[in-house]
Amino acid sequence: MIIGVLAIQGDFAAHIRMLRHVGVDAVEIRRSSDLVSLDGLILPGGESTTMLKFIEGEGLNEPITDFARPGKPIFGTCAGAILLARDVYNPSQPSLGLIDIGVERNGYGRQVDSFVADIEPALEGGLLEAVFIRAPKIKRAGPDVEVLGSLNGEPVLVRERNILAATFHPELTEDTRVHRMFADMVIQSAGN
Repeated sequence: MIIGVLAIQGDFAAHIRMLRHVGVDAVEIRRSSDLVSLDGLILPGGESTTMLKFIEGEGLNEPITDFARPGKPIFGTCAGAILLARDVYNPSQPSLGLIDIGVERNGYGRQVDSFVADIEPALEGGLLEAVFIRAPKIKRAGPDVEVLGSLNGEPVLVRERNILAATFHPELTEDTRVHRMFADMVIQSAGN
């Protein structure tokens, strides 16, 4: 099993370290040809408009969408969640539209408003430390979207079929549960 991490911006190296820590082969992805050998894909944090320009410039829109269609898992964190969302606000911008959520960019504020909080996950092991950096807020979740983690009653970790999205950075903590969950999604997908 190989999981790729889009390696154009953000702390993609931290995702790779976390995946390797949970026993998964992980590689950096920069071109559509890199997607061919993958079983799963992570879109990390960063600046969503910059990442979108790169994706469009490299012609990755359609390959990423095609990657998700047969049910291969994709996980977006922070800006990656924005890229996966169906609707993006503040300001509006195009996205891949792979998960039925509406997100507000910088929903918790600017860089100076970044914070660490314990969220309530639908995972064993109790509270989960979450790092929010210029984080988006999920303002709308469609009927098929499962809320797997919340902060103050608002969703921060969601899943719809093979797409997982987090408004925080699980790669910046020592807790491996979110990456283990995504690895399990990839294993289940590969088994089908």
